Amino acid sequence: MYSVSGATNPTSDHVLPAAPAGFGEGRWIPPGESIEVAGVNLPGGMLYVGGKLKALNGGAEPCLISGQYTVARVGNYRARQMGYWPSYAEASPEERRAYLNWLSEGRSNPDCDIGYVFLFFYGLERRVIVDSRDDPAARSDWPAIIVELRRLLAIYGEKSGSFNRYAGELLGWIELAGKSSQLYKQPVPDFPRTYELPPHLRLALGQAAVDRAPLPPHLVLAWLRLSPECSLRTAAIRCPNEFERLFAQRYHEVLGPGLVLPKNRTKLKFIYQAASAGLRGANITMTFGDVPDVTALTAPIRKLMEVANQCTDELGSYSRLVGKDPGAVGALEGLLLLPATLWPAAIQAKLRALTAQMSEGRLSLPLKELLAALGGANQEVNRDRVRGLARALEGAEIGMEPHVLGGAKVPGEQDTIVLFAQPLMDSGLGSRAEYQTAALTLQLASAVAQADGVFHDREVAHLRAAIEGWVHLALAERRRLHAHLQWLTVSPMNLAALKKKLAPLPTAARETLAAFMASLAQADGVVSPDEVKFLEKVYKALGVEPKRVFSDIHTAGSGGVPASAVQAEKRGFRLDAERIAALQEDTARVSALLSKIFVEEAGNTPAAPAPEPELEDEANAPLGLDEDHSALLRLLLSRPEWMRAELEDAAADLDLMLDGALEQINEAAFDAFDEPLFEGEDPISVNTKLLEKIEA
Repeated sequence: MYSVSGATNPTSDHVLPAAPAGFGEGRWIPPGESIEVAGVNLPGGMLYVGGKLKALNGGAEPCLISGQYTVARVGNYRARQMGYWPSYAEASPEERRAYLNWLSEGRSNPDCDIGYVFLFFYGLERRVIVDSRDDPAARSDWPAIIVELRRLLAIYGEKSGSFNRYAGELLGWIELAGKSSQLYKQPVPDFPRTYELPPHLRLALGQAAVDRAPLPPHLVLAWLRLSPECSLRTAAIRCPNEFERLFAQRYHEVLGPGLVLPKNRTKLKFIYQAASAGLRGANITMTFGDVPDVTALTAPIRKLMEVANQCTDELGSYSRLVGKDPGAVGALEGLLLLPATLWPAAIQAKLRALTAQMSEGRLSLPLKELLAALGGANQEVNRDRVRGLARALEGAEIGMEPHVLGGAKVPGEQDTIVLFAQPLMDSGLGSRAEYQTAALTLQLASAVAQADGVFHDREVAHLRAAIEGWVHLALAERRRLHAHLQWLTVSPMNLAALKKKLAPLPTAARETLAAFMASLAQADGVVSPDEVKFLEKVYKALGVEPKRVFSDIHTAGSGGVPASAVQAEKRGFRLDAERIAALQEDTARVSALLSKIFVEEAGNTPAAPAPEPELEDEANAPLGLDEDHSALLRLLLSRPEWMRAELEDAAADLDLMLDGALEQINEAAFDAFDEPLFEGEDPISVNTKLLEKIEA
């Protein structure tokens, strides 16, 4: 603890007259009060005014506005005049006038020389660090000082990295003083991003490590945003609200209840490095017992950055759109580029109401109706919007037929689509040759079944039974095929359109399909003349002798095996009514062929947009050091002095050999600035003045 001893009055037998204004003992002007100095009214308070005031180091207090010094008639606070360690007493009369002018105008002009801002900041620093030690009333000013610091940071923080750091550290000190345990459960105050993680956040993380408590998402997000080791990508900066919500979702998906930090060896200790020359040399320290300093670890933050990068990848398209057209926020075009879990609550409710109507996990409706529910009733339906819709629905565990993400033709707004339940893990299925051949079988079957103008329920049931019998397909693939069949009942395929898909199939596969079509014709118990004629066309399209239609239908009706199937078996393609689409013959060749015929022509596919350059923070490798040595360097710079045992713990946390690491850091400092970063063996003294050079 440090106290400030004021001047004492000599013993006297008579009362001395009061000193003239501005010549007595310096005093603090409380927040909200005004005072007049040299004919200038200074509103807002939070100043030290008077004749004299001793600094903590024994010298004159640099922030004191003393009436003992002359003030010029004019002064320009926009001009660069103040030295590196500004002092009201040592300023010129013109500089004092400039400072008073800035104070009188509300301390807000962004063009003010940063030296005047620092001179005012010294007073706030003294009130918090010095007065509050012995004067309980000084702590009552802290809320107003916090507000003032945040206001000044908003105006001058980006202008001066040095002011940003010092003001941020004072905020950190105020936020830490008297704090209780379990800070990780409380909201994180707003701090500027500086060269090191704010002490408040370091304490919260350390307490979570001690308690073995999973880190909540809000704390992790603050860590990512304020850590000098992290550079969040453009999407996280441009779309902060969407990023926060998505990160919370993905964080729990990847890490369950949350990341649990190890209790590392480096202990948390906060040494306040004052900006004011009046506090130089003072040992202003906070310790926190056994609480670790987790900034000595690199593995946890790397793991969290992986989740953050996954989120920014997902938000990339949306971010680029918003960057080009801010009006897309809230519009359907922007909505469809977001995961459905990020849609507005009202739209999510409408989507839930629709999916609640699913029968057996499926729902048929016009595309226009779905778009209207999402707020896009009056917007043009195009390929990109429909594909975006399908992609967003997948994130909500809803699949869509036709499978536009698999290459199917995009439906028009009046066309019917089918929604079906599709777990996230199943969204990537549907591209295997076996699946594509099964889908082709259903498409061909739908054309045959509707040759008589009606898709009978018995025909649909026959096909559903066939789907369930295709056990070589995954459950998710059969689920999509059921939805595909439901879509085909209202959107039958045209035989002519199927010809190019049929031609590349092996002969045995085409003969197997012909046999299946003959069996399907018998499914409703009646084979009409129209169906026979259509089957002949099918056989011809398949390259199978059309004359076999009658014999195959007759054989299928009597429970036998159609001749086409026998021919297929002779060719080495075994017919199994329960595995009709399992094309095992030359799978590699079939896959290569089907990968071409099931995707729309490449000419119809728009080229992917060029990726937008990521707006990342400046390089996070000070002095060109690697990640672990950079972490040790930041830790070193957080204090002016270290005991060797403390640094040995920090090096152990980083899996570094202390002596070798220190040598490498010092060599890098010599190469960059021609002076060492630290000296001594135990204790080790750190040249913290290099911090501003390293930050620059």
